[in-house]
Amino acid sequence: MRMLAAERRDHLLGLLARQGKIVAKDVAAELRISEDTVRRDLRDLASEGLCQRVYGGALPVSPAVADYGARRTVAPDGKRKVASAAAGLVRPGGVVILDGGTTALAVVHALPEDLDCTVITHSPTIAAALLDHPRAEVFVLGGRLFKHSAVACGAAAVEAAQNVSADLFLLGVTGVHLEAGLTTGDAEDAAMKRALAARAADTYVLASSEKIGTASRYRVLPWEEISGLVTDTPPHDPVIEQLTAGGVDVLAAD
Repeated sequence: MRMLAAERRDHLLGLLARQGKIVAKDVAAELRISEDTVRRDLRDLASEGLCQRVYGGALPVSPAVADYGARRTVAPDGKRKVASAAAGLVRPGGVVILDGGTTALAVVHALPEDLDCTVITHSPTIAAALLDHPRAEVFVLGGRLFKHSAVACGAAAVEAAQNVSADLFLLGVTGVHLEAGLTTGDAEDAAMKRALAARAADTYVLASSEKIGTASRYRVLPWEEISGLVTDTPPHDPVIEQLTAGGVDVLAAD
C-alpha cells in the first residue's frame, strides 16, 4: 500500500532531520514511487520554507533566510558566543573586513571600545555601530542595498571591494553544510562575499549552531578558501566532527 501525500511529507521531513539530506532517487526506490512524485513533494516543502531544494534532492533550510528584523531574535546567545570568539581575532592595529548581518553586529558589540584598528565594511548598520569605537577607523563600501542583511552589493560594491586589502575577513553565511558548503540566499550577496574574501589574508566564517547542517541557494566559497570556522556548535556534532577530520580549523565559541 502506497503512502498518502501527508505520510510522504512526514517521511521526507523525518529524513531531513535524521540524515541531513534527501536523495530523490533513493526515496523513490524506497517508497516505490516515481522521482517526479518525490520532486513534487520537495517543491511543496520548499514553497513552505521547510527544505532547500538542490540537484537530486533537498537539504535542511537555514533559519537565517528570514528578514533582518526577525533574525535578531534567532539564537541570540549563540551569536554572542560566536561574536566574542571572533572579536578575539581582531588584533590591535589590524585591518579587518566585517560582513553585515546580525552576527557581525554582535562582533562590533564584542570589540573593546578603545581598540585601535581599521574596519572595512559594506554594511551601514555595522558602520553606524562603530561610532561608539572612537579609535576604530571605518571605511564604508557602497552599492545597492541588499536589505536582508543591510549590506551593499552589486557591481559598484564589488568594484569598490577590489581596491581594499585586509588582514582578516569575518564572513557571515546563512548555511554551513558538508556537501553544499558555505551558502547564502542571494546571488549578488554571494558574489560580494567572494570579492571581500579575495582581499583578505585570512577568512573566518561566523556560524552559530542553527546554521550548521543547513543550506541556502547560492554557494559562497569552497572549504579550502577559508582559514577557519567560528561556531558554538558542540565539537561532537557530526558535521563539526567531519569538518575537523577534513582539515577545517574549527574555533570553538563557548
